[in-house]
Amino acid sequence: MARFRQIESFVAVATRGSFTAAAALEGVAPAVISRRIDALELRLQVRLMHRSTRKLTLTPEGQTFLEDCQRVLAELAGAEAAVSQGSAQARGHLRLTAPAGFGRRHVAPLVASFLALHPELRISLNLSDRVIDLVNEGYDCAVRVGDLPDSSLVSQRLADNRRLVVAAPAYLKRAGTPQHPRELLQHECLMLSSEASQTRGWALRVDGQPSFHRQGGRLDCSDGQVLHAWCLAGLGLAWRSQWEVAEDLQAGRLVSVLDAFAAAPTGVYAVTPARSLQPTRVRLWVEHLRAHYARADYWMRTGGSMSPQSSAPGASATPQGGALALGRPGGSP
Repeated sequence: MARFRQIESFVAVATRGSFTAAAALEGVAPAVISRRIDALELRLQVRLMHRSTRKLTLTPEGQTFLEDCQRVLAELAGAEAAVSQGSAQARGHLRLTAPAGFGRRHVAPLVASFLALHPELRISLNLSDRVIDLVNEGYDCAVRVGDLPDSSLVSQRLADNRRLVVAAPAYLKRAGTPQHPRELLQHECLMLSSEASQTRGWALRVDGQPSFHRQGGRLDCSDGQVLHAWCLAGLGLAWRSQWEVAEDLQAGRLVSVLDAFAAAPTGVYAVTPARSLQPTRVRLWVEHLRAHYARADYWMRTGGSMSPQSSAPGASATPQGGALALGRPGGSP
């Protein structure tokens, strides 16, 4: 029991950043927490954290030990929940991230419904087009949209994501409709800033082969929603995900062009750290996403007009190398 208390106190101190906060969480005096950490370091014969009056930092050994302890505690909580409830229940703190645009429409609402199913769960959702370092920043799961480069992280494809070249009718009336990708050079193309995403350009297929087109235009932006708005305003062509522009296409506010050159769909993925045993809360969250995204009526209801992933592959660890360099999916796809 003493060993377990030491580990719990170590995790509390490391995640909350102070002995005082950990003591408040456990309802004991800070001196009790300090004695537990001292005893843990003495037993392990290794320094886990550097302490000063103003700052607490983990040693490399402490960081590694923290990750292992968090995994063990999460698995224990999941096992207890499964036994006590008769079915798997998610508990603890689930930290999620997703690209901003897609996350607002297709992740945040599902977070709310998942929380209703698991009332003892706490959820933090980070909506950002920055590629989050899941391992070093302590996230349990990311939703990614687009191609994923090789990584030691685990990815599960949940749905297809199609991208289209679109424009407002007013722009096409003024500038003409391109009939071939090479004609994009004569058009205003609304591009994501190079530091944001899509550095290779728009993915199309020419003569049956993948072709990337990065046209120079007078307007570029790091925010995909701004590009969408500019496109609606008739300022140029844009390359957008179908989930984002489906309602505009149906209403006639936008028109898709170069459909004969559309590339094969990319994917919507759940990405998790490579762990031998996944915490119950993460496993159930991925299953929750899969159950909704696999329903055709879900995409119709939410205006996404996307396709569920038909081949339903299981989780697969992508090859080693560039473990943290997941491609920017783009809440700005």
